[in-house]
Amino acid sequence: MLTELKSRLSDYYQKNEQKVDLGFFLGGFLIDIFTLSQIDDLFTIFQQVIYLSAIGSLLYFDFLAQNEKFTPTRFLNVWNYRKPIIHFLLGSLLSLYSLFFLKSSSFFSSFVFVLFLISLMIANEFKTVQKSAVNIKVGLFVICLFSFYSLIIPVILGFVGWGSFLGAVSLTLITFLLVFQNLIKILVDRKIILKFVMAPAMGVLSLFVLFYLMGWIPPVPISITKMGVYHQLEIKEGQYFLKYNRPWYQFWQSGAQSFKAEPGDSVVFFVQIFSPHRFDDQVILNWNYFDKKGGWLTSDKIPIRIQGGREKGFRGYTNKKNFSAGEWRVKVETTDGREIGRLYFDIEKSEVSSLNRNWKTDVF
Repeated sequence: MLTELKSRLSDYYQKNEQKVDLGFFLGGFLIDIFTLSQIDDLFTIFQQVIYLSAIGSLLYFDFLAQNEKFTPTRFLNVWNYRKPIIHFLLGSLLSLYSLFFLKSSSFFSSFVFVLFLISLMIANEFKTVQKSAVNIKVGLFVICLFSFYSLIIPVILGFVGWGSFLGAVSLTLITFLLVFQNLIKILVDRKIILKFVMAPAMGVLSLFVLFYLMGWIPPVPISITKMGVYHQLEIKEGQYFLKYNRPWYQFWQSGAQSFKAEPGDSVVFFVQIFSPHRFDDQVILNWNYFDKKGGWLTSDKIPIRIQGGREKGFRGYTNKKNFSAGEWRVKVETTDGREIGRLYFDIEKSEVSSLNRNWKTDVF
């Protein structure tokens, strides 16, 4: 009975291999969404190190085997399954990094980079990629390695910016230079190493530098967990009480994004930002208003200091008393200008004060 079931499952897999692989991939991606741990979780970091080490080792020896410098006699049982193993590990890491970058990105500024990662993640499921030459998998491995360094370095340093980015680029480059030095001791033909190992690595790193200059790489490991526009803020016993007034049918808004300003009102922008333990940096709250002739213009840029360690995120706010009616937005940015998130809202001013306003309260 069990043998017959195995045979049927094997036959079904042979006939629908790509569909089954895609189904498992989507299932794993959904599991990652609901089980994603914090970026500084030691188990998650250790898991990434193991995965990266396994991929790097398999690609290294696969490259040697293709050049007749390695014969996997002792590890033949594992070696025969190296391609699906590499495929699974790359897909898992690309999924993990896509989710981390999605959490840390503003859709408006980083969608190109996130779309790039997700496209690679999906492309990794196609058989043409899985059965391709080593250099394509080397390119995917470089992306995973750079993503790992770009996540772990800010966690260690406690800040984001050019320093952590250049550190990630440098460590990735150093890793491949060490591999290159090792390979030239085994292979005489350097052109093969340059073509199939160093060229993909340098190409991917150049692309990342371009993405960073364009502001498309999300500022991991910080991410916004909540932001909104409010009328009043009060802090009691370590809790933030944020009051706002809006009609019941605008339930999707964060606070009062259709802001009804009466005499004496101020606009309170509240943001809650997650950052790892020992993280100590600044973010900029960039207030913009829309001018019909000049487009979006800057009104104020207000820095706030963020510190890591709070499970739900560091809380910060800014209070604006001088404002005009019209369209507004606040962009939350890093000190090097990368956008973490933004919130749009409209301000409508009234010259008459209401006797009673139905206040609602959010507590953080």
